[in-house]
Amino acid sequence: MAAPRPPASGGLFAESVAATLGSWPALQIALENGFGGVYGQQKADWMVTAVERYFLDNADLDRVEVEELLAELLDNEFDTVVEDGSVLEVAEEIWTTFALCRRGQEAEVRGRIQRLVQRRRSVRVEAVAGTSGAEGAGDEDSEEEEDEEDGAEAMDCESQPSPGPGSHCPAAAQGPSEEKREATDEWTVVRRKRK
Repeated sequence: MAAPRPPASGGLFAESVAATLGSWPALQIALENGFGGVYGQQKADWMVTAVERYFLDNADLDRVEVEELLAELLDNEFDTVVEDGSVLEVAEEIWTTFALCRRGQEAEVRGRIQRLVQRRRSVRVEAVAGTSGAEGAGDEDSEEEEDEEDGAEAMDCESQPSPGPGSHCPAAAQGPSEEKREATDEWTVVRRKRK
């Protein structure tokens, strides 16, 4: 998925917000899994404008207020709740960058943007490399379920070896025949027939 784009009228701060949101794995997982619906990318682009406007309209914001804004935007626009601590990390990055912009430290802000862009590329390469050995990685069929409640858990499932009958991962596992088993916690493990 593409990273959020800074608004056409935006300056260096908008560019830094776009880079920060673009390198945020939780938002990228939400986009890649369609949590924002058909207009997910437009919502991500709008988030840049909303965050920038929030800073410009409110004096003396603290990190917690920015964290609450980001959590609310993710919940409202992508039906996503992030509990890995990354909302605060992203809020702190944006808050710090805004302070740097206000002090006129453009070189520092541009350096941060460059690091974020590099991190986004390396994370994407690692994610692609990490899934290349997974069963069905090159097999883009419609059999895969996309009704996962937690995108991060779905990614963890793909990188794990075959889940057993008691697994919490509703991912496909290796097996000689196609069968369904009900796990004790009401997850269904689906096994696919090898081709």
